[in-house]
Amino acid sequence: MRQERIALLLLVGVAVVVITANSALTLIGKEPFARPFSGDSPDGELVVIEGTVSRVNLIENGGHLTLLVANTTIFVPAPVAQGRVIHRNDTVRAFGIVETYRGNKEIVVSNTDDLRITTHP
Repeated sequence: MRQERIALLLLVGVAVVVITANSALTLIGKEPFARPFSGDSPDGELVVIEGTVSRVNLIENGGHLTLLVANTTIFVPAPVAQGRVIHRNDTVRAFGIVETYRGNKEIVVSNTDDLRITTHP
């Protein structure tokens, strides 16, 4: 019985630590961990980019969006794009993961909170 109590206390302690860490990281957000995007950013890196949207494309077979910001493509999957209205000349701030698609670096946004429209024309 004593070993089981110790094991249970350890399990509860670990659960409390994990829940606390998760809550703290959620409050902090991605910003402290994201690096500014550059052409040298490796695939898989969390990056941030901010700038003016020079092109918006709706991919009709899927509802995805692609944005061109500072000559960089930002891929916005349909679940993230749903209900968003983004126009050319809007200023956006996007957090995402770098991926190479057809030989070009792009940023893939995975959450609605990771794409912020900061100004409208």
